[in-house]
Amino acid sequence: MSSPHIQTIRERITLGKWGEPVSAKALNHHFNTRREVIERAVKLENGCLSHFEVFTAIAFSLFAEENTEIAVVEAGLGGARDATNVISGPDLAISIITTVGEEHLDALGGSLESIAVAKSGIVKNGRPLVIGGPLVPSIEYILRRKASSMSSPVVSASDPGNRSALKGFCEVTGIPRQLCDIVLQIEKDYDPSIELLGVKLRMLGAHQLQNAVTATCAALCLNKQGWSLSSGAIRTGLESAFLQGRTQILSSEEANLLGVSGATVLLDGAHTKESARALENTLQMTFPKAKMVLVVAMANDKDHLGFARELISVGDLDAVFSTEVDIAGAKSRMASASLLKCAWVNASREMNMKVLDLKVAESEDQSLQAAGIVKSQSILLAEGSLLACIRAGVKILNERAGEQPGILVVTGSLHIVSAVLGYLHS
Repeated sequence: MSSPHIQTIRERITLGKWGEPVSAKALNHHFNTRREVIERAVKLENGCLSHFEVFTAIAFSLFAEENTEIAVVEAGLGGARDATNVISGPDLAISIITTVGEEHLDALGGSLESIAVAKSGIVKNGRPLVIGGPLVPSIEYILRRKASSMSSPVVSASDPGNRSALKGFCEVTGIPRQLCDIVLQIEKDYDPSIELLGVKLRMLGAHQLQNAVTATCAALCLNKQGWSLSSGAIRTGLESAFLQGRTQILSSEEANLLGVSGATVLLDGAHTKESARALENTLQMTFPKAKMVLVVAMANDKDHLGFARELISVGDLDAVFSTEVDIAGAKSRMASASLLKCAWVNASREMNMKVLDLKVAESEDQSLQAAGIVKSQSILLAEGSLLACIRAGVKILNERAGEQPGILVVTGSLHIVSAVLGYLHS
């Protein structure tokens, strides 16, 4: 169970060996059979039951009816007060805390420390805690202190005894993969160790390698509890893992459906300065010499300037296009394209980069009348509709990239990823 969804709400609940989204029929059935209970709860809460809370209840109901052996449940906002945190200790196999970042600062107390306290609320008495990290010592101390108070053993993916390395890149059926080694010896309370060499991760970036290490630690903890997950099964799981909108590279056929060709189109739902930094590192590592264009849309409650600061120096950046997409069917929660453009202007000036204003028309043949401007320590900034920005960006790359294909990165929100994929499927 995870959120948010990209194309259909059914993605929030996946079932079975291959993680297929729940069927519309099953989702409708569970909502209707639990409708009376849900309506009573809404009344008791004076109408303040959230969409996420309702969906969490439906998911747990479905897991129970399907006799699910094990469920992976992603917490929503924080942890301690989250709707998913109704799982009791005896029913919990493992708590996993991957990172502690600044998202939802206002809602969770205003500091990284208060966020860490909220996240530690998912730790249950006697049940192991897996930490991804690496975390700053003060934050890790908070998590370990809570685990100690709950008599919960801690397994850290970042412990000195664990090793992981990115060895290079390859392609499998035309899809980029990163070759990684993962060698783990988790804490002394847990005997299993594992050596996975040459793992071909479809999920790109150092942060995704760290996520793979964290997932492997969790699998070893499950084995300690009586499961039998072989090294081969863990390797297959890691190599099969894929999420839409996380360094997702479109195929040439998909790019053609968008009306663009000649450039690599990458979708990534980064929307915080931490995830922007991870995206920047991934791009520098995967495409170190490529010219780049960014198309950005963001929600209005994000750190737009912090996001821009992280990506303004990525690779050989030619242009940034700001745009707007719907969130939940409307633009009320979306930052205006002009507001985003101002953030990138400010980030550019902080880096002593010249800013050139590019006018993007909706007509494709008129969209780049200013593209002939010679770039010299400057960045082109523009705003427009999503498709116009994508096509203008690819046109810039085709004119300037030379022999090596340029990279067009669509980012800032999973909602802009959803909008692009929506075009492909329509």
